[in-house]
Amino acid sequence: MAASTLPVGSLARRFGRRSTFLLGNVCGVAVGLLAAAGIYVSSFFLFCVAMLFGGAYAAIVLTFRFAAAECVEPQQRSRALGTVMAGGVAAGIFGPQLTTHTMNLWAPHTFAVTYLVAAAVAVVSGIVLSGIRLPRVDAKQAQTGRPLFEIARQPRFMAAVMCGVISYMLMNYLMTSAPLAMKLCGIAQSVSNQSLQWHVVAMYAPGFVTGRLISRFGAPRIVFAGLILTGASALVGLGGTAPMYFVGSLILLGLGWNFGFVGASALILETHLPEERTRVQSLNDFIIFGAMVIGSFASGGVLSRYGWNVVCLISFPPLLLAAGALAAMTARKPQAVGGI
Repeated sequence: MAASTLPVGSLARRFGRRSTFLLGNVCGVAVGLLAAAGIYVSSFFLFCVAMLFGGAYAAIVLTFRFAAAECVEPQQRSRALGTVMAGGVAAGIFGPQLTTHTMNLWAPHTFAVTYLVAAAVAVVSGIVLSGIRLPRVDAKQAQTGRPLFEIARQPRFMAAVMCGVISYMLMNYLMTSAPLAMKLCGIAQSVSNQSLQWHVVAMYAPGFVTGRLISRFGAPRIVFAGLILTGASALVGLGGTAPMYFVGSLILLGLGWNFGFVGASALILETHLPEERTRVQSLNDFIIFGAMVIGSFASGGVLSRYGWNVVCLISFPPLLLAAGALAAMTARKPQAVGGI
């Protein structure tokens, strides 16, 4: 996913978002078919190759939020971002149900049918996306604009990227550690699964209102609220090892991620001109999802060596760093560049 973000931006700039979205659906079909084949022939290598296509598909899907913002008036962009993210609620509900009802349909090849169904879902998505029309910047115009380094030096861009990185990285870091910590504490797997389901709902359900909140209070305040909620998640996690502490921590973590990530995405929209959008947005996502890898790999090692409390405590320095960058940006009161 991280490796695909910059190429996705280049493809969108050259061929348009619609063509790039349909390429994503091709990747979605590929991951389903290849993963099912890997399971059928018991090839872990083939399964891993399939996951490369899955990462590319995810990288393209994540640009939906920016594409939606391009289709509305400037004052509606934050609402468009939030509404797209709210679609994750449906994914959180129907995705596990599809898995539950398909994973054992082809014994002994567990999950093979699940991946075939995933390929079919990608086909349905492609049919829907084939009918959309999106604004497109002229190819020659797309080659103009400021150098990327100049754009990246803007205090607003740096603060937005830092907040996006820390919001996403800490969410992934704590979310990955929590179920492992619950297992180490002897908590039942069913409780862990329910905790993660509530976490996913908390991640995406606020999308129905996050855009309105950004329009009313401004993106910096919503990002700051997200950082506070993430900090509260770590504090609750330090409260104890009973199931209620893990559930409460994961719910707060999901809320904090939504406010922090959607708010940071809204800030990114204020840092570039129309002809610069795909380059800037893909750079933003590349930095965020590249840094997310750190959270994924760090979580298991920190948990196994130092325990759950240290996992939670490590969250606070990055949160303070992000809050400081946000405060410095707000104090400068820079002029927006004009959006998309």
